[in-house]
Amino acid sequence: MTETAVLRQRTHQERPAPPRKGGLLAGLLRTARPKQWVKNVLVVAAPAAAGELFSRHALSRLALVFVLFTACAAAVYLVNDARDADADRAHPVKRHRPVAAGQVPVPVAYAVGGCLGILAPTAAAWLCGPAVAALLTAYLAMQLAYCISLKHVLVVDLAVVTTGFLMRAMIGGLALGIPLSRWFLITTGFGALFMVSAKRYSEAVQMAGKAGTTRALLTEYTTGYLRFVWQLAAGVAVLGYCLWAMEEGGVPHTSVLPWRQLSMVAFILAILRYAVFADRGTAGEPEDVVLRDRALALIGVAWVAMYGLAVANW
Repeated sequence: MTETAVLRQRTHQERPAPPRKGGLLAGLLRTARPKQWVKNVLVVAAPAAAGELFSRHALSRLALVFVLFTACAAAVYLVNDARDADADRAHPVKRHRPVAAGQVPVPVAYAVGGCLGILAPTAAAWLCGPAVAALLTAYLAMQLAYCISLKHVLVVDLAVVTTGFLMRAMIGGLALGIPLSRWFLITTGFGALFMVSAKRYSEAVQMAGKAGTTRALLTEYTTGYLRFVWQLAAGVAVLGYCLWAMEEGGVPHTSVLPWRQLSMVAFILAILRYAVFADRGTAGEPEDVVLRDRALALIGVAWVAMYGLAVANW
């Protein structure tokens, strides 16, 4: 390739992507990352674990909490993309984001993100109580701090992303006044750390030797360290779940089979199956891993079925 061609290709890569069709509202929606909203389904985790999911009051309250948490997450995405617009324009993939491409002006992204960040906790305080509002406010503060500086701090970045998942799992219990089991918190927290560190490990493996194409912090982690983290997290998550499943809790045995204990098999199989992709360095977004692997999806369905039977005491 001639020097002129190289310069032309470099200029093309650094040029901002043209705005996509669809207008401002479509750009705002894309910036809010609808694909990521599936993570907020974790708000049902605590009520489901307590067997208090299928009442009209619980479903309506959880739907409201889902919307409020999604609004907070969207606020963070909008502010993050507005803040990183200049850097994203020089990235081969991120330059297509609506803010970087000019479809959503930076001031508009800041304004909409700020409004959502104020309205969601305010609505939560009015409709769901102070505990939910406090957790949403803490989530916003933590995620904004992550966007500004914490994503550049070793280990802390893993802890912040993991805590975001844990907050999603906790908020449903807070909204319904359900006590949160210590084993539930341990399993959820370390399960989230397992997926987060597996994703980081996969990014580090795939982007090794490709400077400038991935997050800068990955160059400071070693693949050996990230492997250690996801293996440790997987082990603690399995241990926490097994201890929870074996804990009787005073519940009488009237079901046909010990579904709660049997669900350990599906949970462990799911961890082992997910670890296959982590070990290969192909564990990207958790929802993508689950949806593209039929065996893992079937294991998940089996776990949900056994867990549901345990809660229903059938």
